[in-house]
Amino acid sequence: MAIGGFKQYDASQVDIVISGILINSGFASGEFLTIKQSAPDYKKYVGSDGEVARSRTNDRSGELEIKLAQTSSGNSFLTALSNLDILSKNGAGVGAMLIRDKVSGTCIYTAGKVWIAKPPDVTYDADVTTRTWLLEFADLTRVDAGS
Repeated sequence: MAIGGFKQYDASQVDIVISGILINSGFASGEFLTIKQSAPDYKKYVGSDGEVARSRTNDRSGELEIKLAQTSSGNSFLTALSNLDILSKNGAGVGAMLIRDKVSGTCIYTAGKVWIAKPPDVTYDADVTTRTWLLEFADLTRVDAGS
């Protein structure tokens, strides 16, 4: 019987795919990806007598924040997608999202509808800076597993 276990994580093995565009390098140092669900899965209701009920929110929307080094080619891909969405009609910049940790293969986040909500603020410095892209999604499916 094995006692304890051994796990490994490697940030270079995280894939981000937005509208068919693979971003798997050029991540900012430190925290580079944040996935936020907008609402809880259920809301609690407590009546005056203390009876508790819950209602399903059915809100699977949220935000995705991707932090890239200013030198990352991912910035060019996301800029092109943002410009496509702004300059075209009918949501041409809306696509699918896949985020996965290839080492464990068990952390997977998908959405059928994701778009760029806001391009990054831009700063220049003597050193490489970061670009933080804000995306929004409508329909998150998530598998939060050990990675």
